[in-house]
Amino acid sequence: MDIQRLKELCMIPGISSREEKVRNSILSKINPENHMVDDIGNLIIPKGKGKRLLLMAHMDEIGFHIINTTRDGKLFLRKVGGIPDEIIQSRFIDIITSSGTVKGIIGSVPPHLKKDGLNFELLADVGVVSREELKMKNIEIMDYAVFSKEFHEIGEFVSCRALDDRFGCHILEEVYKKSNPKNEVLFAWTVQEEIGLKGAKALSNSLSDISLAIAVDSFACCSKQNNHIIPGKGPVIRFVDNSGIVSYKHAKKIMQIANEKSIPVQIGSTGGGTDASIFVEKGIPMVALSVAVKYLHSTVEMVHKNDLENLEKLIIAIVEEGF
Repeated sequence: MDIQRLKELCMIPGISSREEKVRNSILSKINPENHMVDDIGNLIIPKGKGKRLLLMAHMDEIGFHIINTTRDGKLFLRKVGGIPDEIIQSRFIDIITSSGTVKGIIGSVPPHLKKDGLNFELLADVGVVSREELKMKNIEIMDYAVFSKEFHEIGEFVSCRALDDRFGCHILEEVYKKSNPKNEVLFAWTVQEEIGLKGAKALSNSLSDISLAIAVDSFACCSKQNNHIIPGKGPVIRFVDNSGIVSYKHAKKIMQIANEKSIPVQIGSTGGGTDASIFVEKGIPMVALSVAVKYLHSTVEMVHKNDLENLEKLIIAIVEEGF
């Protein structure tokens, strides 16, 4: 696991439908002989020959679209993906335009004015006081914004916005470079997962002869239903969530592989959904592989470095074993 590369991927902005910067970075890093980018931006890179195993990680992150402006030069924002309301106020943001990045803030209502009936509005302030001044910033409707990011190593953890699912993107990069697949593996970096698994749905309609679909994505911890999942104690087989249930047969096979390789594995249930669940509707079994993520969908997502290392080892073992 290359922590510096993981940081690099996390720091790249890319909300749903605007993943191009992430995709270009992955292509530049891997430099494959053969790849395909479909019409909505999914990146697919094959490796090996034989029956097909599909490995997916999504490139998009939560953020905001610019949808309108005010007379005093502020920007109306619309949430993209599941952003908890409580993390939005008093935040620095990066607004991504065609000509560069503009710094801004999402403010808050001071207690002095709340008693006057002033309510919070989802607006970005870029340090101007009129639409005329705003034009000088070259910000356009349909541009987007992400929370400003910091990447920190804290004890045995790493913390940053967009670890969901840039850790998955990085693990696919590492598995692609380090593995010798028994059969053909389709490495797929997908788009628009955060708004309803849209990229995976498109893939499921275009790919055939898949023996197993695996999503590499986050596992939200630590609630009452999954408080047995402990960060640092191994990757997680996300056996049931709001989108589907994994293949029991394939999950047991993966547990056997993990045991043979002395890789710790945990099993848990959580909310949300993963790209792999879409493929069940096409008659293709699926498994969701994860690491426990603390504070998921916040600005301080946190994962244990040992879990990342072990998930990488596990997936390499899976593709070399074959399914």
